[in-house]
Amino acid sequence: MHALASPAALHPLTQLALDDNKVTPGVLGFIVFALLGVACWALFKNMNKQFTRVSFEEQPAPEKQPETGQPEA
Repeated sequence: MHALASPAALHPLTQLALDDNKVTPGVLGFIVFALLGVACWALFKNMNKQFTRVSFEEQPAPEKQPETGQPEA
C-alpha cells in the first residue's frame, strides 16, 4: 500500500483527528464558536437598530360604558 493512500497521511491535522486518545474541539471548534458569537452579535445589533426605528404610541384604553341593562342600538 502506498503511503499517500492512507487517510492519516493526507494532512497532519487528520492524524490528530484519527487518534482515539485525543478528543478536543481544537482550532476548528474555536473558529466555529467565534463565528457563531460574531454572527449573534451582528444579529442583535441589527435587531436593536430595527427596534429603534419603530415609532409606537400606545393609545389610551377606551373607557367602559356603565351598564344600564338595555342593549346598545
